[in-house]
Parts: sequence; structure tokens; C-alpha cells
Amino acid sequence: MNREELFERISIKNQKKMIMIILDGLGGLPINGKTELETAKTPNLDNLAFDSELGLTHPISIGVTPGSGPAHLSLFGYDPLKYTIGRGILEALGIGAEVGAKDLAIRGNFATQKNGIITDRRAGRIPSEKNREIISYLKKRIKKIDDVKISLFSGEEHRFVLRLSGEDLSENVTDADPEEIGKPILYSKAKSKKAEKTAKILNKFIDKLTEELKDSYPVNTCLLRGIAKYPKIPPMSKLFKLKPAAIAVYPMYKGLAQLVGMDILNTNRSIRDEIETLKKNYNNYNFFFIHIKKTDSYGEDGNFEKKVKVIEEFDSLLPRILKLNPDTLVITGDHSTPSIIKSHSWHPNPFLIKAKYQRKNPETATKFSETSCAKGVLGIFNSIDILPLMMANSIKFKKYGA
Repeated sequence: MNREELFERISIKNQKKMIMIILDGLGGLPINGKTELETAKTPNLDNLAFDSELGLTHPISIGVTPGSGPAHLSLFGYDPLKYTIGRGILEALGIGAEVGAKDLAIRGNFATQKNGIITDRRAGRIPSEKNREIISYLKKRIKKIDDVKISLFSGEEHRFVLRLSGEDLSENVTDADPEEIGKPILYSKAKSKKAEKTAKILNKFIDKLTEELKDSYPVNTCLLRGIAKYPKIPPMSKLFKLKPAAIAVYPMYKGLAQLVGMDILNTNRSIRDEIETLKKNYNNYNFFFIHIKKTDSYGEDGNFEKKVKVIEEFDSLLPRILKLNPDTLVITGDHSTPSIIKSHSWHPNPFLIKAKYQRKNPETATKFSETSCAKGVLGIFNSIDILPLMMANSIKFKKYGA
């Protein structure tokens, strides 16, 4: 019996409510002696921490820096080493683009280049309205490459989705993204003979887009990654007997949630709006995933102060969630994004779980911070065990064995 078969066998239905709140990229590293979370004024989180179980989590494994896709799969109880899901699929699902069996979905970034050198991987995080203007223009100019149909979809800010539709397409190609500035535009390479056609189409697309946008600074090229076909993955309703819902703004996280069978609840962009959406739909589901993005965005931008402000804004709104009195509440991150590094990192995530049946943390572990969580009663564990821990605290597992 494997892990999924075990959960399917021992999961039971009941009316208890579970809320998982993910402050994307929450974990940090000290600047002037304190991380962003330790710097932020968080009286509500600190009071909650005093009455919760604390710990630290590794999304994949010790020392491994996770992408957002595998990190979230782990949070939802799925083995991220078993299910390798391309980011393009997640972005496509999140914006409502259909992906057929023969299609490829690719996550794109609008970017800035000068003389063929990438100078900004996100084109200054252009407004989403500008993104839609550019995509509308490109749709008229790039409709087909060789025998492959080209479809383009706007995402948030600098992000877009490219869908290839045609015969003999393969996901066995490399990303076309140097992943750092100061390097030349990178082209995709085939990993097998069968994938040569796909790499050729992708590279022609990059050249054509770059030519079309040559006078459109700062958006004058693109980066392509997460090239993928639609995967097969069992839904949460089957594995955990849950009726789950997701409240998220960015397409990728909607796509992740949809992939594991969550209903996507429409919401506006602010944290306050996301909480209002939770309140309006609270009686209709028994598991809620709430995603807050800007902690990660500001971490990637190296903006320590603004990351602190997002944490403080969430803390000020936390009482609205606590008033709902969920049976099990988790607050954590999918991965760490320290401002000092300006990217995802391998450092474990601060973790908090509040439920009825709990053990006491040491007296020194009373604040919600990386340092305090390191002293917590849960110790350091893997993110894949978070959802089972929530299930157990909500009495949604029956005993295994005699």
C-alpha cells in the first residue's frame, strides 16, 4: 500500500472546517539582525502562536530550493517528486485556457533585452492592462508557426501563457530562460530527436515576438519555461474526502488548486477581499486554501520593507479569519524568499497550526517567527505532512490497522 492508497482508505467525511493560509515566500533571512517576519509588528500572529503548535517545514527535501509548483503540491499532500507538473499547465488552468491532449502549455514572461542581453526578466512588472494590450497586438501578428497553431493568453503583470496546438509536440525540451539578468536570450533545446520540432517552434516564436516588439521598451522579448502537457493527478475529494476551495489571485495558484480538484472562488486582489470571499463561502466547503502573493513578490524584488508591510497587513486582518473559528487553521509559506537573496531559497518555512488537541511549545517559542518556530513542539518536518496533520487534527482520519 502506498501513501495515497492509505489516505483514501482512512479518510472520513465530517463537517469540521480547515483553513490553510499560504503567505507565499514567507520565510526570510536576517538583515540588521532580524528577518522580515521578525521585524514585522504582528501582535495577532504572536498571540495565536502562543496557543498553537509551531515548527519549520521543508517543501521538498533539506537543501533543495523549490519552485512554486512542487512546493504547493507538497502542501496539498502530494509527492512533488512523483508529480512533476510544468508551470505552463498551471498558468494555463489558472487563467481558464483549455489544454487539449495534443497541446503544450508554456508559461511566458515578458522581458527586457538590450543587444540580445536580458536586462530585466520581468519587464519592470508592467501593469496587467499593458499586458493585455500587448497580447491583443501579438494575437493578430503571430497566429501560426509552420503547422502549429499559436494561442496567447494574458496573465498578471508580466506573465502570459503560450499554447501550441498541433501534431507531434513534445514537452521533452529545455526552458528558454537564462534565469538571471546579464545573460543572452536563451533558446530551447530538444532533449530527444522527437522533441526537435517543438524546440524549433519555440525558438521561432521567441525571434518573431522579439522582432514584433523591438520598439516596445521595456517589453521587447520573452522568456519561456514550464513547457508541459496536461498531467493526471487524483483529486483531493478522492484522496481525502474533502470538499475543497481555493481563494487566490494569481493564475498559477488557481491552476495548482484546480489540478487537485479545488473549486476556484472569484475574488478581488486585496487580502481584505480574499478574506471576505472566505466569509461568503464558508458554509459551502470544508477545506479552504488562501494564497497571498505579495510577500514573495517583494522578496524577489529585494524589497525588505514592503515584504514586512504585507506581513503586517495580513496580521491586522487575521482577527476576521479567527472569528470564523475554524476547527484547524494553518499559517505558513510554500517556500522562503529572503529579500537579501532576491529569490526562492532552501531555508525551511515557519509553520503554525491551531486546533483543539495540541501540545504546548517551550516557553521560549511564543512568537510567530523563524527563530521561535525552530523551537516549536513540531520540530522540523516535510511540507507533504501538513495536510495529513490538518486531517488528523480535524478528526478526518480513522485508525489504521487493528
